[in-house]
Amino acid sequence: MKDKEVIIIGGGLAGLTSAIHLSKLGLEVTVIEKNNYPKHKVCGEYISNEVLPYLNWLDLNIANLKPTNITNLEFSTANGKTIKSVLPLGGFGISRFTLDEYLYKKAHENGCTILQDNVENIVFENNQFIVTTADKNILKSEIVIGAFGKRSNIDQKTNRDFIQKKSYWLAVKAHYSGNFPNDSVGLHNFKGGYCGVSKVEKDIINICYLADYETFKQFKNIDEYQKSVVSQNPHLKVIFEKSKLLFEKPLTISQISFEKKQTVENHILMIGDTAGLIHPLCGNGMAMAIHSAKIVSELVEKYYTNEIKSRKELEEKYIQEWNFNFKKRLKIGRLLANLLQKQKLSAALMRILIIFPFLLSKIIKNTHGTPITLNP
Repeated sequence: MKDKEVIIIGGGLAGLTSAIHLSKLGLEVTVIEKNNYPKHKVCGEYISNEVLPYLNWLDLNIANLKPTNITNLEFSTANGKTIKSVLPLGGFGISRFTLDEYLYKKAHENGCTILQDNVENIVFENNQFIVTTADKNILKSEIVIGAFGKRSNIDQKTNRDFIQKKSYWLAVKAHYSGNFPNDSVGLHNFKGGYCGVSKVEKDIINICYLADYETFKQFKNIDEYQKSVVSQNPHLKVIFEKSKLLFEKPLTISQISFEKKQTVENHILMIGDTAGLIHPLCGNGMAMAIHSAKIVSELVEKYYTNEIKSRKELEEKYIQEWNFNFKKRLKIGRLLANLLQKQKLSAALMRILIIFPFLLSKIIKNTHGTPITLNP
């Protein structure tokens, strides 16, 4: 009989969702998270409504957090040419500060053990993981789920391929007060990057953008870069001029990689951004993180009930499920991002979308999923 224990490394959106799912099924779950809660994170903070049936099944009442209801998309090129579309499924805006703490409390309520600690080493031998932490905790389990985010020291320690390649992307995020439609998300291109703007709870505007580091490093600070480069898009210029920064300073994260990642490495099952990062302009990273947590949790349950007979079968099924649900979306995201960085191609795309606006809805559908169905 297998010991029904799972170690999850990383207590962000994907890790906590998986912890809640597995603990709901009666498994013993330990989450190792280096940060305490609540904490702000660099994130677009928009979630597609495709995840709502699953969140309801997890007994998570997101409405209690008073998120914004988002139904419309406004997209613009660097020179300010704009096209608008209704989001086929719609979504909601919620800060990671609020959402992650809510998930943490739910996981704790479900009986999960949550260690505030850093993972120092992971060894796999004799079909078992031995995880050692900075505080000298030694944990053992047949299953380890990797949910340690976009870039981690664990990626370096496990020598993952993508970590060996230099990345030139930097992300910046901050909250603001000001006027912005509650029901809209803005995706605005600028030279060397693109920016997402939408409301979260408490009438707060979240502004999060991805920047080319080569361009960014030519300026002394974020404020100068925003005024000189980001605000060349007239929509972003107005937003920044009429909004007041609520953080002491914006949050940043560098070396963001959109290279392909392996879904399973060293027998660790990767979820969320740890398994693959979709370009923020697709606006679907949070929904993908939640969905990946569902997929891995259902398969781990089948492994522990012997419906899945071996680790090899578990890993193969997870890779297959990941590719079926996300491979196409990630590919389209990379294609769109590369296209938008080329001004002539970007302008040509905008002209086509203005003539054939239904194509924008098609692009949105191909970077978002359908409502998540629950297995009987």
